[in-house]
Amino acid sequence: MPHALLLSGSLGQGHDVMAAACADSLHDRGWTTSTVDVMALLGRRSGAAGEAVFRRLLAVPGVYDAFHFSALRPGTRLAGLTEKAAVSRLAPRVRELLEREPADLVVSVFATAAGAVDAVRRAGGAVPPHVVFCTDVTPHRLWVHDGTDLFLVTSEVAAAGVRRYRPDAETAVVPAPLRPAFYDPPSKPKARAEFGVPAEARCVLLMSGSWGLGPVADAAAALGKAGVHVLAVAGRNRELEARLRAVGKKEPRVHALGYTDRVPALMAAADLVITSSGDTCSEARAIGRRLLLLDVVPGHGRDNLQHELELGFADVTGARPRDVARAALAALDRPEPSPSVGAVRAPWEAAFETVLRRMGLVSG
Repeated sequence: MPHALLLSGSLGQGHDVMAAACADSLHDRGWTTSTVDVMALLGRRSGAAGEAVFRRLLAVPGVYDAFHFSALRPGTRLAGLTEKAAVSRLAPRVRELLEREPADLVVSVFATAAGAVDAVRRAGGAVPPHVVFCTDVTPHRLWVHDGTDLFLVTSEVAAAGVRRYRPDAETAVVPAPLRPAFYDPPSKPKARAEFGVPAEARCVLLMSGSWGLGPVADAAAALGKAGVHVLAVAGRNRELEARLRAVGKKEPRVHALGYTDRVPALMAAADLVITSSGDTCSEARAIGRRLLLLDVVPGHGRDNLQHELELGFADVTGARPRDVARAALAALDRPEPSPSVGAVRAPWEAAFETVLRRMGLVSG
């Protein structure tokens, strides 16, 4: 039975979603898989320090924009030193993993993981075929290494981004995979009954990643005051969850939730999805919901936001609560899209099958 090692990273949830989709598809083909969080592999102290640095960068948008667009994008010496610091610690652990648990395929869904696998291969370690699944719309320099056998991307723009650094790179454009529940969401009436939203009410889903970035609580209050039912999700942000529950006690149209696996039903209940740019956008499009994008993630988030706007049926708003409410009220009067091609699993499965065949991992 073939085995795959999937390397993800717990900075947000997007990397884990893509890793899980790959694992599901491999399981359906008789593979076994192991998914490893490279942030944990770095060790508690180093992993926590890396997350803390990233959170601080997000909190100072100008600094992160400068680092992303002026260092990571061109691949400056600063970017190289940043990668070297992490890879020097991570590569020996990845090598130990591969020696202890030999694999037939490695899939990296995190830039630092891609660099570590490449370092193991350059040092003469036994590395099976290596696929890098780029979760960014425009991959930066740290995603791309000469030792990678194939790059999975979700757009031609991302494929061109890979070729910027490696013109001869093998790339495959695939539909963005979804978590299984998004392929079979409930009807709007059923979903609204579940969350206590009146059938004829205007309703939005408000969320901003697992970290709950941006003015979520204040925006929920402003939207509720404007007469809109708000399904407000805090993700793993406990402080935000407490604030949302406090808002909900004052404004009954605000329905506060913490971390939940009911996002497909929440999207089905809503007329509009208000979110930061990320994998949530593909999920909302699959269910056929218009997007209002919160411009709260600098750096790679700005690339992702622009991509979503270009796909259509999306608008963007700033971070001030009154701006969010005004933009949402306008967006609710605009037409909803039909469910995207990602609404069914078959296109992703067909693309993934083609990838395995290109790698020589499926016969016939």
